[in-house]
Amino acid sequence: MSYRIVRTLFALAALLLMSSSASFTQTPANTSLPIVFVHGNGDDASKWIGIIWLFESNNYPADKLYAVRFSHPNSRADDTIDEVNRSSTTDATAELSAFVTRVLIETHSSKVALIGSSRGGMTIRNYLLHGGSNNVAYAITCGTPNHGVLAMDTNLDGEFNGKGHYLQSLNHAYGDRSEVPSSGVKVMTLRSDKLDKYAQPTAISFGAPQRPTGVTAEGPALAGATNIVLPNLDHRELAFYPSAFAEMYKFITGVAPATTQVVPEAAPTLSGLITGFENGTFTNLPLAGAHLRIYPVNATESTTPAYEVITAPDGRWGPFHASPTQEYDFDLEFQGRHIRFYKAPIARSTTLLNLRLLPVPAEPKAAGQAAAVPPHTSQLLIARPEGYFSRERDPVLIDNKLSTDEPSGLPLNDAFLANLSTSSNQASTVTLRKETIVARPSTDLATDLPVVDFLW
Repeated sequence: MSYRIVRTLFALAALLLMSSSASFTQTPANTSLPIVFVHGNGDDASKWIGIIWLFESNNYPADKLYAVRFSHPNSRADDTIDEVNRSSTTDATAELSAFVTRVLIETHSSKVALIGSSRGGMTIRNYLLHGGSNNVAYAITCGTPNHGVLAMDTNLDGEFNGKGHYLQSLNHAYGDRSEVPSSGVKVMTLRSDKLDKYAQPTAISFGAPQRPTGVTAEGPALAGATNIVLPNLDHRELAFYPSAFAEMYKFITGVAPATTQVVPEAAPTLSGLITGFENGTFTNLPLAGAHLRIYPVNATESTTPAYEVITAPDGRWGPFHASPTQEYDFDLEFQGRHIRFYKAPIARSTTLLNLRLLPVPAEPKAAGQAAAVPPHTSQLLIARPEGYFSRERDPVLIDNKLSTDEPSGLPLNDAFLANLSTSSNQASTVTLRKETIVARPSTDLATDLPVVDFLW
């Protein structure tokens, strides 16, 4: 063998060794920064449970992960006029500011990362504009209508009007043709290519597909930010889906996550809050006197609760020590009504499991007609709080058959009523993507509302 060949082989070996060594000296993830998750319009902190689990599954410290819960999560029609159980932009921003201050004190940190879904992203931007940027290292908006849901010359005090006073103040606060702070805060936006119901050229999400909105799919993007497109995700998935998590994690920590699957715990502990529905809107205020029973569910539902409590004025329940492989029915009873939340096995501990006193769902109506009530013996409310339904994209199976009640087309609805031919004593199996939930339907939704409550 010639000297030249030997030298070449040694060089190649050295390169392979260097490559191998580099793989073992990968930059470690920066997991020292507290993260505050900010929910959207009408939502609550429990929306972030899955995303928080994914951060934990990638060894982000659980004591650095926080989720704010706004007392009155719904916006006003006119930001300048008081409405019962609704919040102004100032209300939401002040509540976020107080929460961030508490997190900074508790964690002895000088800065946080903020991640917001929809309206939560706008609240983050308002906080940055009014003194908060000194406390923030990273800000991520997810499906946030940064340039409006509509852009119109009327209702200029509407929070979601792209031509309105609020969004104009956020989008023109910086004099460098940028829509984000010029220094100190790294900003990223996550948007869909076409499936965000609030970033559409027509008002299809408001039932007016012929009316132009003045916005496009690019509406959530911000000049000067890192703008990421996540194809085929709907409005909520932009905050709560694993591929959205991967972008959040990489942006904050500097490295890609090791996994986008939740790593189960051996013995998860669950607790949370019970809240109500008043004056036509949800609140995140505690509900006293609610009777919660948690029943194990297999092929049939147990008649003996594994946990039981009547809430005190603070509305809290738990801790409940669950099995990560066991499905449960969270049966919430209040003033003669039962709302039964059927959930797939809960993989990890959480203190954020909010259970809401849901109103009686209305039957869907055909255009110009009274409520359409097809013949049936029982019903289930199929819910997906972290996403929206579309039969063509995500078919729901009930007892291994396609549900004909699931909405079709653009993902617009996070729940629908499924009409079943089975009796209320016979449980049905409901499957969406990789989640399967066994639930017992009802013939009287006014007193007994069964909810198939998917996570993903």
